[in-house]
Amino acid sequence: MTRWDAESAVVGLGAWGAAALWRLASRGVDVIGFERFTPAHALGSSHGGSRMIRLARPEHPGLVPLARRSRELWEELADTGREHGPGRESLFTACGGLVIGPENGRVAGGTLGAAHEHGIPVRTFTASALRFRYPRHTGIPSHHIGVWEPSAGLVRPEHALRAMLTLAEQAGARVRSESRITLLEPIPGGIRLHTAQGSTTARQVVLTAGAWLPALLPGLALQTFRMPLTWYRPLEADGDFDLEYFPLFQRELDDGLVLWGSGVTAGNDVCVSLYDGAGAGKQFDPEDTDRSVGAEDWSHLERLLPAKVPGLETQPARVAVSTRTRTPDGLYTLGRPGGDPHVIIAGGAGAQGLAQAPGIGEALADLVQGAPMSMPLDFLSPDRFN
Repeated sequence: MTRWDAESAVVGLGAWGAAALWRLASRGVDVIGFERFTPAHALGSSHGGSRMIRLARPEHPGLVPLARRSRELWEELADTGREHGPGRESLFTACGGLVIGPENGRVAGGTLGAAHEHGIPVRTFTASALRFRYPRHTGIPSHHIGVWEPSAGLVRPEHALRAMLTLAEQAGARVRSESRITLLEPIPGGIRLHTAQGSTTARQVVLTAGAWLPALLPGLALQTFRMPLTWYRPLEADGDFDLEYFPLFQRELDDGLVLWGSGVTAGNDVCVSLYDGAGAGKQFDPEDTDRSVGAEDWSHLERLLPAKVPGLETQPARVAVSTRTRTPDGLYTLGRPGGDPHVIIAGGAGAQGLAQAPGIGEALADLVQGAPMSMPLDFLSPDRFN
């Protein structure tokens, strides 16, 4: 008879894994989390200083309820985090967010459509109004619009991960850092997880390993790629790039490229990067240890910034590499592959994973416990690509 080391194991403690560990432990589930590096590392996608969360998700109607639940849990985490960390504002800031693009485009147009469909309050701007209200955004064609969502906010990934893991451990979860899973061995009634330090048995395993997920479970419809994150210093210290005047944003250009970023916050430089859709990013082997950056990582932005966001130095003050996964249809993959009773996977989040992390973590906890899910997520089934 197998002696189980835990009811559940979570492999990969980025945003989704940390959230799953938090939600499982908070329900009293005996759970172990494995992280091949150290928590809140900069080798995956859950880093970068700040990320935008919003309710009006244009990719699929089913993501809006998930975004709403995630927003509630971000508030809960921020309130609880005040007792265990550096404070609420360092984790989550409800500051609103702006999207810009063609009125019939996927970013601004899609956001406006999702807001109307789901009753999310937004404010719209014409191109001329955008130029007046947000003068640092230039070169806006007359057929573009702006959509301001007051409910959007800014999450700081590193603080968020540490807060979720702290709460998980306080609720009884065990965290094993620098523990790489080398093999997942099916055994009667569960899974044996092998590491260089030994093996662990669990009745169920939740795989949230990001770019390393395809190596753990070959055959998944996931593409791994690298995206540079870039920060710039203003040419003048006039405050025009403070968050109040240059807020969190996504901006779709006519060629399909999307810029995203935010103004100066908490002493950081101005973040302006390319979004990981529309063909941006390069395919990448996450086992490649070369994470160096070069001029090719910001050359496209160097050409764009003078016309789209003038007033910044053309050379970035800081560059980091984010490693991400994407599914063929651009949505996540979440569920039991092939109906496996012992394995649950979640991945393919691209740049949007952090924003939905608490809701994803709760959904994963529901799957582990066999509980009715609070929202329908069948459209994210990993078997849809079969």
